[in-house]
Amino acid sequence: MPHALVRDRKLYYELHGNHAGTPLVLAMGIGGSCRGWLPIQVPEFARHRRTLIFDYPGVGNSEPDDAPFSTGDLADTVAGLFDALAIERAAVLGAFMGGMIAQELALRHPERVERLVLVGTYARADAKRRMLLAHWRELARQGVPLEVLVRDRLLWTAQEETIEQTDLIEQMIAFFSRDGAPLSSELFARQCDACLAHDTLDRLHEIRQPALVICGRNDALTPPKFSRQLADEIPDARLVTFAYGAHLVMVEAAEAFNRAVIEFAAEN
Repeated sequence: MPHALVRDRKLYYELHGNHAGTPLVLAMGIGGSCRGWLPIQVPEFARHRRTLIFDYPGVGNSEPDDAPFSTGDLADTVAGLFDALAIERAAVLGAFMGGMIAQELALRHPERVERLVLVGTYARADAKRRMLLAHWRELARQGVPLEVLVRDRLLWTAQEETIEQTDLIEQMIAFFSRDGAPLSSELFARQCDACLAHDTLDRLHEIRQPALVICGRNDALTPPKFSRQLADEIPDARLVTFAYGAHLVMVEAAEAFNRAVIEFAAEN
């Protein structure tokens, strides 16, 4: 298994594709491991661009770190991974928490980011998001089984048409609670804390990289208002709202999503 030593911790990563030039880096959302990108995004992206996926500290095959962390801390970790892998610059795609980390990476390490793709994320949580994330955090700290937490999350992340596909939903629950997201309940709670504290709203105007902001029209976790705000405040940003898709737009509208990302990443 490939690991890189970053901030005194071993981080698991995978590089796919053999293309020259700047890679595309995929930053996963809350509660997920990098394996979540493998079935749908990585094969397509790696046909066009070298693609890096990785696990955050304590997630999947990465070494645990018991220290508290913020989205800014995780952005520094990503920059450290770039150093370890001799990556000077990259296009960075982040979903939900990964999108928050991508914002901080562009702000704290602008020379490392070629362009941004921000998917189903926000610059600052509103009251409803704060209540929901605090709810998830407390469930995790009370010892609620991860499978129950995943079911709760899917109610907010999958659109109704997806939830009606019972077999698919059960596969997702199995993947995110066992196969694809081995993380502790306490780490999930700390990820919730990081998302709660994330706030780049007053700094978004400092992001100079081109940015593609993507959302699903039916996203209940991060409704389109958050994506519009990001696109309005980042100087060189454009917004794409998919009519079909919710928070899991990269799964529910996979073909259109992948095409939009590939075309944006290829722009000069």
